[in-house]
Amino acid sequence: MKTIYLAIPLVCLFGAIVAGLFGKKIGRTGAHTVTIGGVAIAFLLSLVVYNDVRNGNTFNGALYNWAVSGGVTMQIGFLIDQLSATMMVIVTFVSLMVHIYTIGYMHEDPGYQRFFSYISLFTFAMLMLVMSNNFLQLFFGWEAVGLVSYLLIGFWYEKDTAIFANMKAFLVNRVGDFGFLLGIAAVLYLFNSLDYATVFAAAESHSEATVTSPFGEWSWITVICLLLFVGAMGKSAQVPLHVWLPDSMEGPTPISALIHAATMVTAGIFLVARMSPLFELSETALSFVLVTGATTAFFMALIGLVQNDIKRVVAYSTLSQLGYMTVALGVSAYEVAIFHLGTHAFFKALLFLGAGSVIIAMHHEQDMRKMGGLRALMPITYATMFIGSLALAGIPPFAGFFSKDAIIESVHFSGLWGAGYAYIAVLLGVFLTAFYSFRLLFMTFHGNNRADEHTRLHLDESPKVVTWPLILLAIPSICAGFIFFGPVINGSYFGEAILVKPEHDVVAALANVYQGKEGFGLFLAAVGHGIFAWPFWLAIGGIVFAWYCYCKNLALPGKIAAAFGPLTRIVENKYGIDQLYQKLFAGGSLVLGKFFHRYADAGLIDGVLVNGSAKTVGFISRSIRGVQTGRTFDYAFAMIFGVVVLISVFVWGV
Repeated sequence: MKTIYLAIPLVCLFGAIVAGLFGKKIGRTGAHTVTIGGVAIAFLLSLVVYNDVRNGNTFNGALYNWAVSGGVTMQIGFLIDQLSATMMVIVTFVSLMVHIYTIGYMHEDPGYQRFFSYISLFTFAMLMLVMSNNFLQLFFGWEAVGLVSYLLIGFWYEKDTAIFANMKAFLVNRVGDFGFLLGIAAVLYLFNSLDYATVFAAAESHSEATVTSPFGEWSWITVICLLLFVGAMGKSAQVPLHVWLPDSMEGPTPISALIHAATMVTAGIFLVARMSPLFELSETALSFVLVTGATTAFFMALIGLVQNDIKRVVAYSTLSQLGYMTVALGVSAYEVAIFHLGTHAFFKALLFLGAGSVIIAMHHEQDMRKMGGLRALMPITYATMFIGSLALAGIPPFAGFFSKDAIIESVHFSGLWGAGYAYIAVLLGVFLTAFYSFRLLFMTFHGNNRADEHTRLHLDESPKVVTWPLILLAIPSICAGFIFFGPVINGSYFGEAILVKPEHDVVAALANVYQGKEGFGLFLAAVGHGIFAWPFWLAIGGIVFAWYCYCKNLALPGKIAAAFGPLTRIVENKYGIDQLYQKLFAGGSLVLGKFFHRYADAGLIDGVLVNGSAKTVGFISRSIRGVQTGRTFDYAFAMIFGVVVLISVFVWGV
């Protein structure tokens, strides 16, 4: 099994190296064959590992020691348990679908081989992250994912907007990563180890340790959790470090699906779930996580209502759903957070790839106001995106219903500070999610076709290499929720991979609602419970209202926007956060740079130190060179004057 563990990330790395270094020699077919083959092998091996773990076989060990410093051993190793095995299957399956889809989407792109190399390398980095058993390797995977995402977002580097977007993503993630690195440093300081098992085993004994700061005494565990969560906020795009993710749409659609569905943005969710033994010791950190997630879930959903770019609607949907996952983490429902991560990976990848299929048919037009009437022309894309939208809206029996309903119920059972605010936010978010997801569907596939004449003449369904991944992703978007609902809520799915204190165990309270129900009876109970709860009717209300606005009364959205004029503009401007960052940080950095250039570099260093020293030497030399006249009379006079001065000093001194 150790060989299998090692092979899973390395086959992806091998494909990336071959496609990247030898892409011209092996050609396009060779590049996609070696990378898709590598990811397919990784997926099949991940299934083997998943089955082995479900049979009770876990692994936690080092492959080799990388370095020893100050008594701390830095290792490369794997932790294979229910949590990491689940993530491995999700990552490799979604990545495989994206790889296959890329053949059709990028077939005319001159950077074809380079793109396959990047996405295979991205998969390798994500696997190293989720399989790590220590903070050092976690940080390696964390930074590698960030680096490759920078390359992928700016893949079309000829576009200024792509370069701006990848730089924005890189810099915002560096802010989060700085906090993450400080958190790892705090772990090393407090526990003198970077190994998960060692840190988790000693966490309880260090729960009373405090650190003095200008803001009073803080628990070391709280400080560590907050710093680690800052890193998670950057990767998982939580407010206020969310601004990079919508702009990442400048990259090709396949990488939008890969980043937003099951890989980079879920790294922060995975991190907090993995660190549950630490977060359970700090209710302050849990409340901070809860309020941050609720704010992201609601306010990002509002922005999704006013977007007209088909990819950006799905992007803001991702932000909102990440907020839901973070809310679940905040109420200690880690299992439910990972459950929603998994279901979201399937239907969100489906929606992104479906949006890409539409973009292909529309000759790379992304504005939904120029679409419409595609239902009959693109039946497969429409059917699969309809399934994805139902799953996203949380309509039973689709996958999103089970995981989202579990999150809302978990928040309802929580007594943690901020749970009331979070409950209202996630309830309202249900209506907003249903509205913007079906707004996209109705604007794109229903009504009259608003495309130009040339585009209308060439509209057709996407090729099979594009539609097959949609179909394969639609299947788990339908059934994954029910399959895993029972094991997740009864606590048998993740086992010891996640630790929850009894007083925080809201999932146990959720399990009591369905006590004694199994199999099809559990399915009926969950659907029956959901139908008579607020979230279901809010979702239905959102769908019906979207249908009325975009299929029946097309003038109504404009009237509503005009009625809420100032608020509409605030939401359309994304609350001004992007402009604030642009002026405060980007503009402020430019002003600061100009100040240092003018006064520190040109003024102090060049003007005073460099030029000033030269001018001083010149002044002194000009002042004293007149002494050297070359005339005997002047030298004799100077000697006599000197003798008189010396005699005077001697006489006065005596």
